[in-house]
Amino acid sequence: MRTRTTVLGLLTAGSLLASAGCAQQDDTPSGTAKPRTVKEVAGCTSGWTDPADLAADRKPARCDKGAPAPQPLAKKKKLTIVSGTLSAEYVAPLVVAAEKGEFAKENLDVELKVLPTPDAVPLLAQGDIDAQWAAPEVAVMNGINGGFDIRWVAGNFSPDPASKSGMWVRLKDGESADHVPMAGRTMGTMIGKGSVIAYPMNTTLKKHGGGLDKIQFQQLGSADVLTAMKNGGVDSAWLLDPVWRKVDGDPKYAFLGGQPLGEPLGGLLFGPKLLNDDVDAGVALLRAYIRTVNTYFAGDYKKDEAFLDELSRLLKTDKAVLKSTPSLRMDWEIRGGTIDRLQKAYRDAGVSKGDPIPESRSVNRSLYEEAVGHKK
Repeated sequence: MRTRTTVLGLLTAGSLLASAGCAQQDDTPSGTAKPRTVKEVAGCTSGWTDPADLAADRKPARCDKGAPAPQPLAKKKKLTIVSGTLSAEYVAPLVVAAEKGEFAKENLDVELKVLPTPDAVPLLAQGDIDAQWAAPEVAVMNGINGGFDIRWVAGNFSPDPASKSGMWVRLKDGESADHVPMAGRTMGTMIGKGSVIAYPMNTTLKKHGGGLDKIQFQQLGSADVLTAMKNGGVDSAWLLDPVWRKVDGDPKYAFLGGQPLGEPLGGLLFGPKLLNDDVDAGVALLRAYIRTVNTYFAGDYKKDEAFLDELSRLLKTDKAVLKSTPSLRMDWEIRGGTIDRLQKAYRDAGVSKGDPIPESRSVNRSLYEEAVGHKK
């Protein structure tokens, strides 16, 4: 793989404040100040869906294999993308794009680095990194509220309907999965209230008489979440792939709900460099990402044993572990209203700051629309 994996250093408080001070603070969709010509893209006639379509069975947008075709930049551009991990399955399109030379086809020299979201946000805002593979978590939204010029520009995935990654509860005597009173119970999770998972957590809890404000959270390490629920240390747990497989089918536990079907909750975030200073490079990056999805992740990619072997090697993950859960539904589009639903969950959890941020200051779909040739 051409891409190098490193860990960035922490940003000082001084540079954080400097970054906020020079950021934009308006409601103009960043990166769209200058009109851009959008041309039809061969092989992408089905490369766009209406953001207002929130149907759980919505088919994600797809172009033909190998589309959109590369449009190499006139001059090679070096870009840095950071992610909290490079071994999780949802990061696979970036890792595969690097391995298969999809970035290079656009004349991009992309370096992938590992850095947690809170540390990366100010670096992205001040232009020290070009893009972030993450989600509009509370750290991102609070940063935008503070003046950071950051936009969510592309989605990542939604779960397969067969997936049971999400909220599990240990049933008490006489309880059934149809209705489990969650108010007052404890939940173990490795993900804090400021994560995008707060949104599906809140939705699921409210279906069972709870809510983020009506349960007790206990943040645990990834290896301790399931153990705590089994031992009675917590009543419920948010179990990720493939951990939920260990309780699936056990009548003592019930799956209550997970991430909404058909609705990505994360993906690529751009800062001012790709939103404003070099939009061509931003579109090229998205073109390479989208082409990778269409070429390697268009359907049930885990049915391809050879590709699964390759994924296992690239992600440094056991093949059996990858195979134990359904393929993710890779999806570069952003649904309408997702950013509002996320912010409501943050407010319910008591972790957000300032007024709600409109889509115009937090989401920019124009770059992926240009990459697939969608004209408004």
